[in-house]
Amino acid sequence: MLKMITVLSSVCPTAVPRRVLMPADLSARAHGAGMAAIAGFDVSSAAAAVEDLDRLVLLGIAAELHRTTRLGAPGTHSPDLVADDLGAAARHRWIVAHWLAALHGAGLARRDGEGRYHSLHRPSRAELAAARARMEGAGTALGYPRELADLMLRSLRLIPQLLRDEVGVQALLYPDGEPATAEAVYRDNVISRYLNLAAAEVVRDLAGHPPRPLRILELGAGIGATTADLLPALAGRPVESYVFTDLSPFFIDVARRRFDAPFLRYELLDVTEELPGPPGGLDLVVAATMAHNAPHVGRLLDQVAGLLAPGGRVLLIETVKEHAQSLTTMPPALSPRDGTGPPPRQDERAGTTRTYLTREEWRSRLAHAGLRVEVDLPPDGHPLTALSQRLFVATAPMESS
Repeated sequence: MLKMITVLSSVCPTAVPRRVLMPADLSARAHGAGMAAIAGFDVSSAAAAVEDLDRLVLLGIAAELHRTTRLGAPGTHSPDLVADDLGAAARHRWIVAHWLAALHGAGLARRDGEGRYHSLHRPSRAELAAARARMEGAGTALGYPRELADLMLRSLRLIPQLLRDEVGVQALLYPDGEPATAEAVYRDNVISRYLNLAAAEVVRDLAGHPPRPLRILELGAGIGATTADLLPALAGRPVESYVFTDLSPFFIDVARRRFDAPFLRYELLDVTEELPGPPGGLDLVVAATMAHNAPHVGRLLDQVAGLLAPGGRVLLIETVKEHAQSLTTMPPALSPRDGTGPPPRQDERAGTTRTYLTREEWRSRLAHAGLRVEVDLPPDGHPLTALSQRLFVATAPMESS
């Protein structure tokens, strides 16, 4: 049984009005902090770099399917038959259809009216070599460390093993048990630096004049990539508790070794279950790149809103569009262990293979939970929007007088 979050078991004291920056001021300061974190990087070519990375992965998938399946033969072929050719494990068979839909959307395959595929593009060696060269330039432009490029290429080479469930995504993220690759994905790149340091500025503002020592809960904290930037913003501030939670004991153990702060607590928590704790007990809930894992995002946000004290904040870092560069890692990581299809969704994604909500859907769900969106970054028109990752900060209403 999952342990209850101990900090939430106490009774919330009477709320005291807090000083809060106007939303425009807070957003501008957060954006400035994020940009300062990536000073020295020219992000003007971010959109082209994203396209190059997506193209490489799509071409790599097309090449592998041409080599190992009937898609290189004449006629039309169903995703099920292609999955048979690949020997896909039952829980990963849905991924083949997901990939084929992506190839069709990119103009690399054709689909008939009955959902069968044909005319799959066969990349030449020269085309693949050129795509890899562009990938290297794109990785430099986006501040991707070598480990991230290696992950992308390694996952393409291991497509059959991934689909047969002979290799897991965790093994790719933690080769030889080392966290460098996972750090590259969630921390050591331009967009992650920008978002994490923008988030830290929001936390710094919250901690500047608290009505009482802060109570903070982080959901699905993983390797602590965002935690590592939030904790310095709390240094020297009154904090009663920061509860670091995750579903996996592995990540809890990593965090125990990594972080050292007197107010930190570590707990196992499954966000698909009811969040424990009395209403109004928290000043901040953090969910970095994990809230999309909830079967029903709206239900999760409703629960979070109920846990916030008046004027408390929820801080989300979320992807708002699936890019092809994650096709060989994210879908295999999401396949339910005991399922035969994509993760069950009960919100806008129900009946689809979508992983993420759109920006507009996130804003709508936050508003429906009674939370006012104060920060939504990067700003419209900024080159970083091409990476489709965003910081949302929303605030619970103050108590009526």
